[in-house]
Amino acid sequence: MTSEARPAAGEPHRPLDVKIVTGLSGSGKSTALRLLEDLDYFCVDNLPTPLAPELVRLCSDREGVARLALGIDTREKGFLRDFEPALRALRAQGRAVEVLFLDAADDVLLRRFSETRRPHPLSPGGDVMTGIATERAAMAGVRALSDRVIDTSNLSVHDLRRRILDHLAATGGPRRRLALRLLSFGFKYGTPLDADIVLDARFLSNPYFVDVLRPLAGTDPAVMSFVTAGPDAAWFLDGIETATERLLPLYEHEGKAYVTVAVGCTGGRHRSVALVEALGARLARLSPEIRHRDVDRGAPRETP
Repeated sequence: MTSEARPAAGEPHRPLDVKIVTGLSGSGKSTALRLLEDLDYFCVDNLPTPLAPELVRLCSDREGVARLALGIDTREKGFLRDFEPALRALRAQGRAVEVLFLDAADDVLLRRFSETRRPHPLSPGGDVMTGIATERAAMAGVRALSDRVIDTSNLSVHDLRRRILDHLAATGGPRRRLALRLLSFGFKYGTPLDADIVLDARFLSNPYFVDVLRPLAGTDPAVMSFVTAGPDAAWFLDGIETATERLLPLYEHEGKAYVTVAVGCTGGRHRSVALVEALGARLARLSPEIRHRDVDRGAPRETP
């Protein structure tokens, strides 16, 4: 890195949102880091604590990195000794650092380790409860230095993601915008495995049985006019639009990163394509991604 990339002496550092995720083993730190990564944090897990100030400085000098999340815990052997000096050094630099400490009751941690069958990092001879007790005592000082303690004892993975999202929103942090995908498909080729909502458009009149429309795809204006004409199509599109607008905030609160609404017809070339195109125009303010999975499968073959 050249010297030109660094702030001149006396100049303030470029603002960098820094989160340190720590806590007890089995409390949900990996889930928290994955969520922060979804929110465009540059995430580094199991970082040797003395390297934290230097990594923060490097990220501050790097264009395109505005958020940094560090996963630090007892896997890093010098963690307890070096954590407080590293945190003090970061804050002395004027960094906006928030420490999130994840915790859970002993019996919950024991159950989680039993379910995953993973050894506790501090358990001698596989005695998980001894490992939990040892780690809890050792982490007491780190817990006291934390800005926010989250008890995950009664939280599912989705609950924890919502809790962190709510915390970030309340403290002026980033809010993830849920991505919407609109997908057309043909039932004869199978229902999409990644669809959250599947709708069947086979009740509408089929352009396939209209000679002039059969060779055309659902993106053609003539096919779109044929499919979307009439009260049944209008009612169908109205219902999808209303349901999508009402459901998206609920999915977002659940912690989902994207939602796929799939509309199917027999071959995925005419009706479903036309409806997805029409729905995309109605929901343009949400910037949906539009994809037609099977539109080319039923295309007429050229003759030599």
